[in-house]
Amino acid sequence: MAVISIRLNKSEESMINFLSDYYEQDRSSLIKYSLRELYEDIVDSQVITEYEAKRKKGEMTFVDSSEIIARIGS
Repeated sequence: MAVISIRLNKSEESMINFLSDYYEQDRSSLIKYSLRELYEDIVDSQVITEYEAKRKKGEMTFVDSSEIIARIGS
C-alpha cells in the first residue's frame, strides 16, 4: 500500500475538515472516496461518448419499454 503526503493550504484544510465531519469519514477515506468518484466520472463519460458515437453510426438503438413488453408477450 502506498503512503502519500499532501500539503493543504488553510482553505483546503478547512474544506477537508468540514467534509470529514459532514460525511463522518476520516480524511484518508474521504480522499480515497473522492478519487474513486473522479475516476468513475471519467469512465462514465467515456462510456457515454462511445454509446453516442455508436448510436450516431446506427450501430446501436434505444428500445422503448413498451417494445420490450410487446416482445416478451409474443
